[in-house]
Amino acid sequence: MGLAALLITQDLNKVKAFISQAGLWGIAVSILIYAILGLTLIPSEPLTIFIGALFGPLLATIIAGTGNTLAAFVEYYLGTHINSATNFEERKHKLPFGLGKLNIESPLFLIGARMIPGYGPKVVSMVAGIYRVPLLRYFWTTIIPVFLGSAIFAFGGFGVGLLAKIK
Repeated sequence: MGLAALLITQDLNKVKAFISQAGLWGIAVSILIYAILGLTLIPSEPLTIFIGALFGPLLATIIAGTGNTLAAFVEYYLGTHINSATNFEERKHKLPFGLGKLNIESPLFLIGARMIPGYGPKVVSMVAGIYRVPLLRYFWTTIIPVFLGSAIFAFGGFGVGLLAKIK
């Protein structure tokens, strides 16, 4: 995890240059970078903003949504190799909007808890893996907030790109 974080942060400008010049390969590399970020604590939103400025909001939403969904499945897989969620169970009751009262397999929990800033996606994905949430339910409850969030940041990045071109 530390090695992935170090490589990505130290060579971020090289990665950005490669993505912007590589065409379809840049898209594939972007999706793989999202999966790698799923192994780290590094947020993917800056990458989504960059891709939004580079490829436009629709393609960036697809790239970021696909990559973040792949990252969520990496996190789920890691969760399947953890024996217990004791720490999570202790904190679950503190979740806002009554989410702590819901069953972990509940679609409302899986979507709602994923949208909580600071707590969010990585913890939900790993806990879903620990509890072996059925993959089909996990998939559709993941893509809804992931693609929604990806669209928000992709359109924001597109706006930043437009502002940069104007100046």
